[in-house]
Amino acid sequence: MILDEIVSNILSDKGCANLAAGATQLVMGDGNLDADIVFIGEAPGKKEDEQGLPFVGAAGKFLDEMLIEAGMKRNDVYITNVVKYRPPNNRDPLPEEKAAFLPYLLRQLEVISPKAIITLGRHSMEYFLPEAKISQIHGHAIRKKVVYHDKTEHEWLVIPLYHPAAALYNGGMRQVLIDDFIGAARLIRSL
Repeated sequence: MILDEIVSNILSDKGCANLAAGATQLVMGDGNLDADIVFIGEAPGKKEDEQGLPFVGAAGKFLDEMLIEAGMKRNDVYITNVVKYRPPNNRDPLPEEKAAFLPYLLRQLEVISPKAIITLGRHSMEYFLPEAKISQIHGHAIRKKVVYHDKTEHEWLVIPLYHPAAALYNGGMRQVLIDDFIGAARLIRSL
């Protein structure tokens, strides 16, 4: 399978060896390889590092709730992160760490070929919309051209949302996230 090749490339390229040294395992992604929607977070947390799957901790439970609210199941979508190893103490991924993993993320997207990408938080949004502020564009759909590793170009619908963890730290964000999530799902279904 092509995603297995990407995993092998990450391991053999020794990209972000500093992160790999402190992580339990690589967390590549999970879900439907024919998904219309790919969710992209920033990096694995403690639970994700232990289980080898993205969004399985508290933020993942909230993501699952939002999927249900929007009439979807986890196995309808594909979920991944920009950075594939857990940063120490769950710190934000550094710009050079995100840059090191972007070619692999693009290859993942190329394989899955979704209709839409939903970024979860500013770290994943910044690659697609580097000048944007999430507080100003969350929930809005934006068409964005991306160049693959082979220099071919593809256009995706990118919908930036706040990271589910935002609702865990600020209860007032919960309804904003749910509303944005349902709106994004409705928009993608209409495509």
